[in-house]
Amino acid sequence: MEKNKTVVTVHGRDYTIVGVETPEYMQRVASYVDRRMTELSYSGYLSEERLMTLTAVNLADELLKSKDEVNAMRKELTLMRQALHRAEQKTKDDA
Repeated sequence: MEKNKTVVTVHGRDYTIVGVETPEYMQRVASYVDRRMTELSYSGYLSEERLMTLTAVNLADELLKSKDEVNAMRKELTLMRQALHRAEQKTKDDA
């Protein structure tokens, strides 16, 4: 896979990012992190280190909650598929 290189700005600092994703996607990710850091910085003075740590913790929280939600939806989908399969079998058996 070809790697892409792009410069992004997060909290006023430029970073060069290299990855297989498109530069537009990497900019989108950086913008999201920047927005979250800005939101947290409104809560009062935080050192740069503390701001980065709190941002990382908040993003990890978001990620884990999203993963839990996806897993719950997958389980629900599996149950719905099983119910559909049983209903289809019953329809065949009744015919």
